[in-house]
Amino acid sequence: MTDFTEQKTKASTWFRTLRDEIVAAFEALEDSHETGPHWDMVPGRFEVTPTTRHTDDGTDAGGGLMSVMRGGRVFEKVGVNVSTVYGTLGAPAQKAMAARGVPGIEDDPRFWASGISLVAHMQNPHAPAVHMNTRMFWTPNAWWFGGGSDLNPCLEYEEDTAHFHDTQKAWLAPHGATLYPELKAWADEYFFIPHRKRARGVGGIFMDDRNTGDWDVDFALTQDIGRAFLPAYLPLVEKRRAMDYGDVEKDAQLVHRGLYAEYNLVYDRGTKFGLATGHDANAVLMSLPPMAKWV
Repeated sequence: MTDFTEQKTKASTWFRTLRDEIVAAFEALEDSHETGPHWDMVPGRFEVTPTTRHTDDGTDAGGGLMSVMRGGRVFEKVGVNVSTVYGTLGAPAQKAMAARGVPGIEDDPRFWASGISLVAHMQNPHAPAVHMNTRMFWTPNAWWFGGGSDLNPCLEYEEDTAHFHDTQKAWLAPHGATLYPELKAWADEYFFIPHRKRARGVGGIFMDDRNTGDWDVDFALTQDIGRAFLPAYLPLVEKRRAMDYGDVEKDAQLVHRGLYAEYNLVYDRGTKFGLATGHDANAVLMSLPPMAKWV
């Protein structure tokens, strides 16, 4: 198998491009919020920090950008991270990859990974939280794509859920009629919290280990998953950000955030991989909400 230099460059460049588009769109939401709760606050801006992955011997092995906005008009906390990391997997990560059926990983633990990860926690409880990520992973004997996006409202509106799913379905349609129901079912299974016996949110789409044997086809699908995000999500925020709310709604939001934190700390595969491979802990844990509560 080749080292996939050209494909790696295309993928990492795309993730950075998508990051730039989302950051610009979210800052534009901050600027345009002129009525309703929090309109009189200073529009939020992303604080951008370079991140570095360190190996056990202290050498650098890639990194990326952590972009976090805190205390905005619309977003209470939102992070949009991109990274490209490489090196050698440690024994626990090797074992996990081998259990997933990655060929040759026990004999050759070299890897390369690039992706974008986004989590948004909102000021207004009526506006849904959201998660999105897409990524490419390479080893000397395998490559694959993964990711998706899912909606996490604390106060669900059926029409918002329908819009989010319908938009994703439309973007996936050119890739095959069976793909959306397949990735929706995968998201329903993946974002389920066993110890609570409930879903984390209202679902979305999710895939992992995507390798049909045609890199260009799988990359095109991954790009469309990313392109679907803004049209699926922005209209929901624009519709809900100016709605009035009180203590009851805010309390429901904080309790739901506790549920979100539990999932990310206990089950999320990306969190486990990032911490196990030595990536910047602040970037890995960017997904956690600024405030949460448990009853």
